[in-house]
Amino acid sequence: MQAFTEQGQRIVNDLSQRYGVSTDAITHMLYAVMNGNGTMAQFNHPEFGGSGQWMQGGMTMVGDMFNYSLKTTVNNLCSELSNILANQNPPLFMSTGSYQSQYQGSGQPQGNYGQSSLFVSNSSSSGNWWPGDLGMAASSGAQNNIRYAYFPASHRLAVEVNGHVTVYDTLDHQIGGVSQQQGGGSSLSFTSQYGLVYLENLPVISVDGAAPQIQAPPQNTQPAFTPAPQAPAGNQNVSESDIFALIEKLADLKQKGVLSEEEFATKKAELLQRL
Repeated sequence: MQAFTEQGQRIVNDLSQRYGVSTDAITHMLYAVMNGNGTMAQFNHPEFGGSGQWMQGGMTMVGDMFNYSLKTTVNNLCSELSNILANQNPPLFMSTGSYQSQYQGSGQPQGNYGQSSLFVSNSSSSGNWWPGDLGMAASSGAQNNIRYAYFPASHRLAVEVNGHVTVYDTLDHQIGGVSQQQGGGSSLSFTSQYGLVYLENLPVISVDGAAPQIQAPPQNTQPAFTPAPQAPAGNQNVSESDIFALIEKLADLKQKGVLSEEEFATKKAELLQRL
């Protein structure tokens, strides 16, 4: 989990006071909205009634389905968080147009944060460990000798293993968790709305900043066909038994698919002319 900037922590504290929930609940919902690319959230927190879901401009569902006050709180909070995330500097998500939060009930948002910077930048004087064009990661972490960073806006996941950075296309997965196989291996698995997501199933975009090399299929070093047995030169005496033996070899090659029917017929006619 990324550290908040001073401004980010102030925003979290302000939201906590206004919505009457803990800063942990605000942080949990913030990451849920962020993992939903700013338009949806799947959450599970006791202060929000356990498991629930929010969709921008759609239905809000909470564990206590008849608690309409809680639904309003969740909808207002998620809408405000979505608006805050859309105004991140640098932006976390691609803007698709002007956004106005829709609030229900009499309560109106009091925060006016403008361009905000919620998280401390992961970059150092030497830059991030992932390619610079990916921008700021929505989430990042490390386990043993592996580091990872997730970029929901561009659908990218960067993983560094033993100093080598591979960037994957996460497709339509919304990464929300990560785990590592036991036993000291370097295999990571991630969790999305579809369940477990394995790295080997994701398309590779780049390895150490370069596009992956597409290996050409192995070339067949064997000849396309086996040369047919050649009859002795026309000026030599050839016995009938030799001719028929050669024809039998040709028939065997045709049977094995080495010679086509046309090639067999041509060679056979040449041999029969020597009788």
